[in-house]
Amino acid sequence: MKIAVVTDDKETISQHFGMAHYYLICTVTDGKITGREIRPKPGHDQFAGEHHEEHQEGGHGNGPHSEARHGTMMDPISDCQVLIARGMGMGAHNSLRMRNITPFITDISNAQAAVDSYLAGTLQDHPELLH
Repeated sequence: MKIAVVTDDKETISQHFGMAHYYLICTVTDGKITGREIRPKPGHDQFAGEHHEEHQEGGHGNGPHSEARHGTMMDPISDCQVLIARGMGMGAHNSLRMRNITPFITDISNAQAAVDSYLAGTLQDHPELLH
């Protein structure tokens, strides 16, 4: 199993999925982390100058342009089963689920602590942090 965590500094979980610069990928075998890697993450800054829908029905980021952007952002984690962030738009959340990646929105800022909590079965999902 692989768990992706969005981060800018490789230790702290980013508060916004779309703005993060990296994915910290934790490979888990028999309930223990057996590998870590950093992957670049395409972000909103890559799409500067493109049309951006602000308020779609169903929440932020649900339009057809957004789906294409989300695909670009999510391609690097297509082998992951879980993604942990501290915030994201509803469209990104839905796009992850459509790709069979379970999103967790956490209030924990430390990446290691959040992954440990997920592995212990105690990581709480906070959908109220979606926008």
